[in-house]
Amino acid sequence: MAEQRVESVERALTLLNVFHPGKEAWSLAELAQETGYYKSTILRLMGSLERFAYVRRDRDGIYRLGPALLRLANLGRASIDLEALIRPVLEQVRDLTRETASFYIRDGDERICLYRENGRHEVRHHLEEGARLALGQGAAGRALAQEPPQRGEIFRSFGDREPSLAAVAVPIIDSRGKLYGALAVSGLIDRFREAACQQYGEVLKELAAQLERQLG
Repeated sequence: MAEQRVESVERALTLLNVFHPGKEAWSLAELAQETGYYKSTILRLMGSLERFAYVRRDRDGIYRLGPALLRLANLGRASIDLEALIRPVLEQVRDLTRETASFYIRDGDERICLYRENGRHEVRHHLEEGARLALGQGAAGRALAQEPPQRGEIFRSFGDREPSLAAVAVPIIDSRGKLYGALAVSGLIDRFREAACQQYGEVLKELAAQLERQLG
């Protein structure tokens, strides 16, 4: 069977591939010189990419990558088989704190509960894996929204989403300094006194560092 190719798609992907660290912005003339494409072709292709938010063009006509690529990158990371690494860490958090342990990733203006281990208490915070929550609320939401991400910083929340719930979270940052996700422990607010929050924060920091070493 003959190889099936779509030239316009390949050209659009070629344009996206010219972006790299150290060269995040390109003019039309630079793109034409780099790719060898006619400017009219580039304008047509970049117009389609801009429509779907894969690139954005500022007032000076300079092209930069758009938010759609970040969304796909986050979803791509979520699809990688991370469970073998993250699940044991969540089990350790749960066993050491007896509270519910979760791992969140950012997806645009939301956060996704990717993995979760429910706490040992009879009355506990329960949330389904795959649930989407607001980014700016809760300890994990604020850890994911932080710009730029700071390794080892501890976030707390008390009654942000629900009056009866509290949480402690830390960001997970890879070796390149990029935000990977957030590790959190949550439960009833009455159990999250100052001493408990300090203990949970130290547990999360230690296990987050362990996870960061494994992720590379």
